[in-house]
Amino acid sequence: MAKQGAKVGVITFPGSNCDADLRRAITETAGLQLVEIWHKETALDVDAVLLPGGFSYGDYLRSGAIARFSPIMENVIAFAQSGGPVLGICNGFQILTEAGLLPGALMRNRDLQFLCQDTVLRIEGRETPFTRNLPGLDRTYTIPIAHMDGNFTADADTLDRLEGEGQVVFRYVGGAPNGAVRDIAGISNARGNVVGLMPHPERRVDAEVGGTDGRALFTSLASWFAVAAA
Repeated sequence: MAKQGAKVGVITFPGSNCDADLRRAITETAGLQLVEIWHKETALDVDAVLLPGGFSYGDYLRSGAIARFSPIMENVIAFAQSGGPVLGICNGFQILTEAGLLPGALMRNRDLQFLCQDTVLRIEGRETPFTRNLPGLDRTYTIPIAHMDGNFTADADTLDRLEGEGQVVFRYVGGAPNGAVRDIAGISNARGNVVGLMPHPERRVDAEVGGTDGRALFTSLASWFAVAAA
């Protein structure tokens, strides 16, 4: 599937507000081909799928609950189940849990307040297409959050399985400001091709606007494609 000139689809839903930052990270940071996809489309001729942050459908019902039924999502689910790389950031993470592509749920923040601040992350768990270039436990990454519903939760058996199988990919250092259980900031599926995280790496790809700690997630994807094509 992966090849030279790989195409990365960024899906925009009504209420998405981080799609422009994500498109820039794909093209200018990772040097990959961008395919802009509106949520009502059904064609998915891409090599990776990214779901941006925002407030899809105004976060009515639950964050991501309505977007999960957008026409494009049927093919996103099939693409993920076939092994295609999928990344959901913030609202994108919420959509992936609602779609059943990732376990657990994102609940209201512990103190019932919207949080917009820098967080410090540690990379753990299995290698994924989005973390293969990140050195992991020997360093941390400063990445911002901006959410009301980022409190990750799951039942004890699911949490133990996530930990035991290396599916906890991102963890907050110094405690989760949103109350997320076990300080979990992001996870993968069992196969490792679907990843969701609450912090916004696309907002940390330029030194002039806050820093570059988020660049490695996007260059990792480019590297993953290059290795797969070799």
